[in-house]
Amino acid sequence: MKYVLVTGGVVSGLGKGVTASSIGVVLKACGLGVTSIKIDPYLNTDAGTMSPFEHGEVFVLDDGGEVDLDLGNYERFLDVTLTKDNNITTGKIYQSVLDKERKGDYLGKTVQVVPHITDAIKDWIESVSLIPVDGKEGQADVCVIELGGTVGDIESMPFIEALRQLSFSVGPDNFCLIHVSLIPVLGVVGEQKTKPTQHTVRELRALGLTPHFLACRSAQPLLESTKAKLSQFCHVAAANILNIHDVPNIWHVPLLLRNQNAHHSILKQLNLTNVATAPDLDSWNKMAETFDNLTNHVQIAMVGKYIGLTDSYLSVVKALLHACIACSLKPHIEWIAASDLEDESEKSTPEAHAAAWKILKSAECILVPGGFGDRGVSGMVLAAKYARENKIPYLGICLGMQIAVIEFARSVLGLERANSTEFDAQTSDPVVIFMPEGSRTHMGSTMRLGSRRTHLHNRDSLTSKLYGQVSYIDERHRHRYEVNPEVAQALEEAGLRFVGKDDTGKRVEVIEDEIRKKHHLSLSLSKSFLVCFNR
Repeated sequence: MKYVLVTGGVVSGLGKGVTASSIGVVLKACGLGVTSIKIDPYLNTDAGTMSPFEHGEVFVLDDGGEVDLDLGNYERFLDVTLTKDNNITTGKIYQSVLDKERKGDYLGKTVQVVPHITDAIKDWIESVSLIPVDGKEGQADVCVIELGGTVGDIESMPFIEALRQLSFSVGPDNFCLIHVSLIPVLGVVGEQKTKPTQHTVRELRALGLTPHFLACRSAQPLLESTKAKLSQFCHVAAANILNIHDVPNIWHVPLLLRNQNAHHSILKQLNLTNVATAPDLDSWNKMAETFDNLTNHVQIAMVGKYIGLTDSYLSVVKALLHACIACSLKPHIEWIAASDLEDESEKSTPEAHAAAWKILKSAECILVPGGFGDRGVSGMVLAAKYARENKIPYLGICLGMQIAVIEFARSVLGLERANSTEFDAQTSDPVVIFMPEGSRTHMGSTMRLGSRRTHLHNRDSLTSKLYGQVSYIDERHRHRYEVNPEVAQALEEAGLRFVGKDDTGKRVEVIEDEIRKKHHLSLSLSKSFLVCFNR
């Protein structure tokens, strides 16, 4: 197995995930099999219980793994199906070591970070890298590993040491280190500054890892003088200094790497030049150019709870991008804080309330994504009501579907107290209820997670037509509430069509509003559904 390690320095949020994914794309375009691993140094076992405001969205895998959003980038870029073990966290590693210690597997030895934690990390990487992820038999040729955080973070130290040991054990022909760093430009001086990169490379080298490549993030292309300075002071060949400057869309990033012959240098480092082919990136070039040349826009109102960090809905945004391009449109997403639509907001923050409603009423379609908790729910209900009454296309995902059901029950059935038991446990009209198999005492990995089959019983439904007249679909879920089966008949009689159900035929998966069947689609699926929808 060949390993490509991607680390980051100076600041977080430089785009290591996109860089790692793009490297994988270029190598795959050379005819190689590629898999990916993301290392997150936090103590959480997985991303399932983390706040979207702090960490962005939770990406759901086929096997039910709740993982870092970068794995979504890997799947979208590389067209692979990863497993929960492809996301390594400190919590997982320590839990596995402590479980062994409790069973006596260490034969009474004192369990330490070195060698026991570092050995566990190496063993995990080596075993997971062998798992086929592209639907083909046999292991991949290259495993791209992204180390989260920045070099120097105290929580990353065990992983840095383990990766140093891994590079030594597999040999120089099987290990390639690409360090992503920032090249800032000070406004007053106007000069590309290399000192931050010099410092982070020095720190990385002090920890025992020497970068073979620098992937330099900058607003504008690097000057040759900047490259020469980086080469001299960071001990990296000038040909191995890659510039990933700002581009109109991320599909340009693999093309940037290809145009700088990054694939040739990486293949040479990994001793793969004899088995690789010239990179075929015609499809990527076409996607990038298509997006750049689009002129028509569609205005989409995104009514959510976590709009303070748009990464909270990253997969939804990417799916909208793919869907819009397929329709020769550029998505123009208008972010609306659901709470700003509420009546209380008109009194407390009248300007925000007026602005939110102005955006909603000017939108060509409305999307309400997933979420947890009752904050902003009233605003979402108002958005769903506005969409239904004004025949505005509406897509509800997970919570968004529940909102549509609640609004329909209140407005059409006249059930004024209709609600989800998540928001009102004592409601007299529970149209959305807690799923019986869920846990009320533990949060992590206790929801209905992963790929589930939805049967489409009505071939005339909009959903069936969108999927190509198929009888079933397999999509990813992440939820613990469902439409109450006891009110299903009343809702259907009033015009809400349950066009998709699970294997039992009882759990509602997809609904459509019969009143305007060509406009309204609501889906009881997780954020990651849209990723699969567009793959």
